[in-house]
This record gives sequence, C-alpha cells and structure tokens, in this order.
Amino acid sequence: MSGLVDALVIVAVAALVIVRQFRASRIDTDRRWWLLPGILAVIALREPDLLDARHHTQSALVLGAALLVALAMGAAWAWTTRIWVEPDGSVWSKGTRASVGVWGAGIGLRVGLLGVGALLGLHQDSAALMLGLAATLLVRSGILIWRAQSLNRALVHATAYGDHVPRSSWKERV
Repeated sequence: MSGLVDALVIVAVAALVIVRQFRASRIDTDRRWWLLPGILAVIALREPDLLDARHHTQSALVLGAALLVALAMGAAWAWTTRIWVEPDGSVWSKGTRASVGVWGAGIGLRVGLLGVGALLGLHQDSAALMLGLAATLLVRSGILIWRAQSLNRALVHATAYGDHVPRSSWKERV
C-alpha cells in the first residue's frame, strides 16, 4: 500500500477507536477481538520499508521502543477503562478521563520517538505506526476480555467507580 493509504487507514481506525471508547459499549467475550489488530499487523508487516535499509540497527531499536510504548499504552488504556455488569449479566465498558491522559501520553511518546528517528536520519514509514496501533489494540482488547471474563459478577457493582453494594448482597462461591 502507499504511504497515503496507510496513513488514511491509521487515522480512520484511530478515530473510530477513540470515539467509540467514550461511549458505553458491550464487551462480547465470544467475538474475535484479535481480528482487527491482526489485520493491521499483517498489513504493516507486509510493507518492505518497515525498517530503514541503510540503518537496520537504529531503525530496529526505534521500532522496538515504539512497540514497547504501544504495548504499555494498550495496557494502561485497558486498566483505565471502566467496566461493569448490567443486571442481565452483560459486561459493558467505557473510557474514563484517565484514558484521555493515556492517549495523550502515548501520542506524545510516539511523536518523541518519531523525532528521535528523524534526528538519527532514519526513513520512517507509516507501517511502523500501523504496527504500533495493532499492538495497542491487541493488548487493550485482550486485557478487557480477560477482565470481563474474570469478573465476579456480584462484586462488579461494588468495584465500579463509586458504585456501592452492601456486603450482604454479594454472592459467595460455594
């Protein structure tokens, strides 16, 4: 794909994800949560210019740092997302103000890494950004699914921000 198409795909996916994170959405633990990140990763890894041909080592180090930032951003985003269980047993999620901070910090770090790459004279392609976005989405989705599956549904109301359920209404496992 051309750099312009890659950039448009990245912007479209990021915009969709960012807008959707601030609306309450049902977490479906049965769906293929890894599919979109997988598609993005395959598209990114197919690009021949993922690493700078003249500066393999420096390019790999900057890409590795960007992927570490992306993984940390995905984990932080997942842990700052509020999740709760509705009376019908469905698990829901919604981004919080802390999620906005995670996005801001993550974008700032990614821009900083782009600057470091530019100072080193590296050719940086949009494939690295797409791979980072795939890593962020994969980690975030995986942690949210794990959190949703491991919830003790009776305790969720007590641990969701500000919700309080009296101890007598909790269900104990036998």
